[in-house]
Amino acid sequence: MESVLSKCENQSTILSEYLEEFPETDGSVWILGRQHHLKTDKSKLLLDISARLWFTYRRKFSPIGGTGPSSDTGWGCMLRCGQMMLAQALICRHLGRDWQWERHKKQPEEYHKILRCFIDRKDCCYSIHQMAQMGVGEGKSIGEWFGPNTVAQVLKKLALFDEWNSLAVYVSMDNTVVIEDIKKMCWCPPQSSSAARGSTFSHRSALSQNKNTAGFCSGWKPLLLIIPLRLGINHINPIYIDAFKECFKMPQSLGALGGKPNNAYYFIGFLGNELIYLDPHTTQIFVDLEENGTVDDQSFHCQQAPHRMKIMNLDPSVALEILKQQSLRMFELVQNHPAHWPPFIPPAKPEVTTSGAELIESTDKLLELEEEFEILSV
Repeated sequence: MESVLSKCENQSTILSEYLEEFPETDGSVWILGRQHHLKTDKSKLLLDISARLWFTYRRKFSPIGGTGPSSDTGWGCMLRCGQMMLAQALICRHLGRDWQWERHKKQPEEYHKILRCFIDRKDCCYSIHQMAQMGVGEGKSIGEWFGPNTVAQVLKKLALFDEWNSLAVYVSMDNTVVIEDIKKMCWCPPQSSSAARGSTFSHRSALSQNKNTAGFCSGWKPLLLIIPLRLGINHINPIYIDAFKECFKMPQSLGALGGKPNNAYYFIGFLGNELIYLDPHTTQIFVDLEENGTVDDQSFHCQQAPHRMKIMNLDPSVALEILKQQSLRMFELVQNHPAHWPPFIPPAKPEVTTSGAELIESTDKLLELEEEFEILSV
């Protein structure tokens, strides 16, 4: 019975069929900064959508915290959307926006390292275990549904322990992006190797076995800019629609997190006034690492019909992700830190020698970690 259920959960349609669900039109489809013409570029559009890492509900992983849930069905959809958004950032960082995935095709080692970051194990840096437990510090019990801003704050904290990717994650406050604060986060002064080794954070995950050969951070960190927005009260205000669509045309775009109350989606593009999104609401069985460190990745790429939603049906609370700051009407871009705000202190990881999994093992340690980070909550 288990094998039958697994086959049903992972069943996918033939790739050439699902694009027939797009209407016959001369219009363009925009997917994360790339334009596709439906009449001439359907095959490229197909490859572009299927190349995105697709994270869904899983079951039969090790219990979160040792005694918690072993499935995130019904509560983990926003966490999975956050994983998809961050995975796209890592793909752009290491493989480039033009990288494509094909079934059974050998992929570069960087791809496997990215995928290993998200496997449902407590020792993987962006696993459901790490995200759920880090959410306790944001006031969310394990098994409780997250909003887009909570996911942004959790990813911001977990990124501090990710030496290989070395991302600076900036979450804007009050619809305001502050250039001065971003520069403080992104600038990483050079360190001598001996001094760096004295305060190294040892993250014993699958990723740690393949550390960045470039050594410790020196210079500018790549920026992941997350902008929590509310584009209306109960419904999106129509005046924001054009600006929101423009975000998907930006070459730095990583899409948006949102959806409907307690129903999260990862939005990657649009066609006309319809948003295109990846849906995490499919329960698949847990996939673990192989003995050689690779992952059977077939279930991590959506090969079913891409979902579409009318923009006006979107909940007005969204989190917009881009890799480079841009001035759009939906938010304000300022050079200097507002004088009436509390001082900005770039988050920094504690100088301890332990694993990220051990560090966030309990609520008490999470609260201690919160104080050391001195992160401003949005």
